[in-house]
Amino acid sequence: QVQLVESGGGLVQAGGSLRLSCAASGTISSIKIMGWYRQAPGKQRELVAGITSGGTINYADSVKGRCTISRDNAKNTVYLQMNSLKPEDTAVYYCNAAEVGTAFRRNYWGQGTQVTVSS
Repeated sequence: QVQLVESGGGLVQAGGSLRLSCAASGTISSIKIMGWYRQAPGKQRELVAGITSGGTINYADSVKGRCTISRDNAKNTVYLQMNSLKPEDTAVYYCNAAEVGTAFRRNYWGQGTQVTVSS
């Protein structure tokens, strides 16, 4: 089992910045991918950014150039630095950790942290 605890959400004005943190504990040696998803009211949960254990990173087109995902392996923590925030970035942000095999993916989720961007 893997436990994820997020922090860093809040209310910010458009153009501002926030840094989200996600601390992982438990059987973290099995985790291959960590990332951030978000879900706005009435919308499906979507990937924001992900980073593999090998360091490969991908971003949603909507946040490229504005967000940076990073990980501190010593602290078992993944971060999402968000700059130039827009009102459309308002959502609940969820940390995700995934065990990935040849024929399966097991996801673990944090409790979510609210990000609200005011115009």
